[in-house]
Amino acid sequence: MPQFMENFVFCNPTTLHFGKNALSGLNNVLQQYGRKVLLVYGKGSIKKTGLYDNVMDYLKEVNAEVFEYEGIRPNPVIEEVDTAAALGRKHKVDVILAVGGGSVIDSAKFISITIPVQHPAWDFITRKAKPVKAVPLICILTLAATGTEMNPFAVMSNHDANFKDGYASPLMYPAHSFLDPQLTVTVPRNYTAYGIADLIAHCFEAWFGPGEATLSDRFIISIVQEAIKYGPPLLKDLGNYELREKIMYAATMALNGLTLQGKKSGDWAVHGIGHILSLLYDVPHGASLTIVYPAWMKYIEGKYPDRIGLLGSGIFNESLTAHESIWRIEDLFRSLECPVRLSETGIVGISKQKIFETLVINKVSGANYKLKEEDLRKIVELFL
Repeated sequence: MPQFMENFVFCNPTTLHFGKNALSGLNNVLQQYGRKVLLVYGKGSIKKTGLYDNVMDYLKEVNAEVFEYEGIRPNPVIEEVDTAAALGRKHKVDVILAVGGGSVIDSAKFISITIPVQHPAWDFITRKAKPVKAVPLICILTLAATGTEMNPFAVMSNHDANFKDGYASPLMYPAHSFLDPQLTVTVPRNYTAYGIADLIAHCFEAWFGPGEATLSDRFIISIVQEAIKYGPPLLKDLGNYELREKIMYAATMALNGLTLQGKKSGDWAVHGIGHILSLLYDVPHGASLTIVYPAWMKYIEGKYPDRIGLLGSGIFNESLTAHESIWRIEDLFRSLECPVRLSETGIVGISKQKIFETLVINKVSGANYKLKEEDLRKIVELFL
């Protein structure tokens, strides 16, 4: 039977401002939305780098009334969203300005849809409520990794419920995102590496989506090859603007819809399992993916050898079997100085049973290659 592309509608409403000194256009954008600004950022790194002062200067130039929410943590939690949303609701803000990496921007996306309502943000994730409007969101990205700056997705944790999950709504696209690679040069080596791993993983998720979309597959291969070519050199030269620029662009393209057109969906099982490692052990997101991906591929190798072999052959430019591809991908993650086993993280007190039980509670399965409980047990065994 012939295979065809899936029908699709592609619309990405985010306006991207990319390049050196891209923030010079921030004031013109801010003035389109109003004077009351909710400024959201993390635990202070933007103050150490001077970015906070620069942003505040821009805000003063447009006479903005600024309300700040500081302290978004690397694996963000839902309580912070509700607190920040209450602040924005109280002051009737016109726009949200998120300055940071994926955690800050993901949080700001939830804040944007929570300000207009009276219920907790968690009601969106549990599907008790559906967003009907959002406060406009402007992003200033400081870490190349998740692609959240140009997509409608966000991930959030609820430790009380022992739950971490993603959510998507067209209302959560940022209106504008500013990407200046200069703002990423202070990112340390390990988080630079995790960001590169994250963009590669996003490409892999799209690769395993059903649909004969050969051009989308070529986009995937090209983005991964960009990461392979420029990622390891960047880890040896963290201040190199040209390398930062290439990785930042690749990370955005990896999850802005480009790679998914003509496919039914990506397969997010690996991300789902990785989220549980972050929830339980605070494993950085990119590191969780390099731990889980080789294990997941080893487990499904017998069912989908052709697809895995094509992936490895494509990104490494040589004819490889599925088995060879998996080991080469594992070596790639090692070359990025990322762990490929949970035991390599140095975490004390790892519980195989706790991981499994939390995977079951969170109903981790995958979109296309459905995982049952016995599958999850075996994958956990492979990445410990």
